[in-house]
Amino acid sequence: MLIAEAIAAGWVIESEYVAPGAAPVSQAPVFEFAEGVLERVASTERPQPNLAVVALPAERSVLAAAQFVLVADVLADPGNLGTILRSSEAAGIDAVVLTPGSVDPFNPKVVRASAGAIFHMPIVTATFADVRAAGLRTIGSSSHLGDPHTEANWSGRVALVMGNEAHGLPEDAPVDSWVRIEHSGRSESLNVAMAATVLVFEAARHRR
Repeated sequence: MLIAEAIAAGWVIESEYVAPGAAPVSQAPVFEFAEGVLERVASTERPQPNLAVVALPAERSVLAAAQFVLVADVLADPGNLGTILRSSEAAGIDAVVLTPGSVDPFNPKVVRASAGAIFHMPIVTATFADVRAAGLRTIGSSSHLGDPHTEANWSGRVALVMGNEAHGLPEDAPVDSWVRIEHSGRSESLNVAMAATVLVFEAARHRR
């Protein structure tokens, strides 16, 4: 349950709302919905019986110490961002950076798609210039430029940069090098969340 993940990660639960007969999972003030109210206020068709109001933590300045981050450039789809957060946390990424104009990381669809990873993964809003100023070497993902992902140099302090769903990264993007996923078949490229998952796990393998 997402509320339990938030508690485990140290986030503050301000209040909890439960369906009739459901048991609370936090120590926050609890309010019981009348019959049928939960289904009207929840954002899913078949909601869990517990909802919570969670205080957003202050954004942490983590780039200066980060060794491996993922940068999502103007990412638009909440499902993609949620999946990227889930994969990044599983692969041991230090932080996910969103450039200005990206989807709100606390969109309900992002939270659900992250499967709780959002509570454990530092999320930073920053520009390419901020990432480079922190001393991170930037590697842009491309469908056709750069080294195959199995042969790329993943050593040192690295920022993997993923482009927007519709347009990817422009060829003149301010990155230090490029990496591509070699694949067969008719598709020109993978979905950004799928590509990010392949790349972060391959990078993690090399970095081990």
